[in-house]
Amino acid sequence: MNKKPLILGIESSCDETAASLITENEQGIPVVLSNIVSSQVDVHKEFGGVVPELAARSHMEKIDWIVLKAINKSGRKVEEIDAVASTAGPGLIVCLSVGLSFGKAFASALNKPFIAVNHLEGHALSPKLNSQLNYPYLLLLISGGHSQFLSVEGLGNYKRLGTTIDDALGEAFDKTAKLLGVEFPGGPQIEILANKGDPNKYNLPKPIFNKGGCNLSFAGLKTAILKITKNIKTEQEKFDLAASFQKTVEKILYQKTKVAFLEFEKNIKSNQKIFVVAGGVAANKKIRSMLINLCVEKNYQSIFPSIELCGDNAAMIAMVGLEKYKLKKFDDLDHPAKPRWPLDESAKFLKGAGVKL
Repeated sequence: MNKKPLILGIESSCDETAASLITENEQGIPVVLSNIVSSQVDVHKEFGGVVPELAARSHMEKIDWIVLKAINKSGRKVEEIDAVASTAGPGLIVCLSVGLSFGKAFASALNKPFIAVNHLEGHALSPKLNSQLNYPYLLLLISGGHSQFLSVEGLGNYKRLGTTIDDALGEAFDKTAKLLGVEFPGGPQIEILANKGDPNKYNLPKPIFNKGGCNLSFAGLKTAILKITKNIKTEQEKFDLAASFQKTVEKILYQKTKVAFLEFEKNIKSNQKIFVVAGGVAANKKIRSMLINLCVEKNYQSIFPSIELCGDNAAMIAMVGLEKYKLKKFDDLDHPAKPRWPLDESAKFLKGAGVKL
């Protein structure tokens, strides 16, 4: 019986310190042996958002025992680890540097290969941890820092079909929550508030709804929320605005995903129609349900990571590490942290006022 690879994954790109060990079974299906995530919500709550220096300091204080806890929980020994995979970007550079440096030192001490992982590729491959997933597939990546449609044609082979030209969807959720007086991190609470409100109470803008292909825009929506919140006086009005925001986002994603389906089918000569949704916002149950129904309507297979694997975690980093390990795609110990690291490096940068679509 051949020994299956054992990969240690480390994640510290923002405000979660995480470590995970994964391997695979005899059928080649990934098996998560441990997945430890330490959140910093209490550290940043009073500031209403992530403070990079405090986040980095918290990573430095925790990372050694988080990794040790992941190893202990896996039931495996340190010497059995075959490679170490660390997030190298994108993210906050002071945070990235902590996990990246630790991963390099750990790999060097064990004399094992080191693998630098793109955080976004971790999200892209995260459904492989709980689903049978074959290339090619269409990916909608929606998180606090990114919102884009990508054609995933293989490991490291990505073509961007559409992206946000301003704010990420997760950021729009968080800012809306903050304007409604919800404590950080408020984004996930919007869906709960929305259940108590009237989704038709406010007619909110849907920027570039009928133009720009499957590119996205959320800045105008956020500005509209800001204006309305200045005149809100009751709790019910808060619930109604949350419900109207949730419904507007669903309408935007429904429309843009239909366009992305057509773009994907034009670019891929395959009968396989698979739609993967990943990233923190993929945990939103109403968005999941709407996109699942759209896939049924358009004959696509819909695949989502489990809820606990939607947010930042190290199992998805280890998953990329496992794929790269099998292909012997290793990195040097001088691999830099990359605060900006797009999956499709050939795609045009689309952001800011005056962007032509």
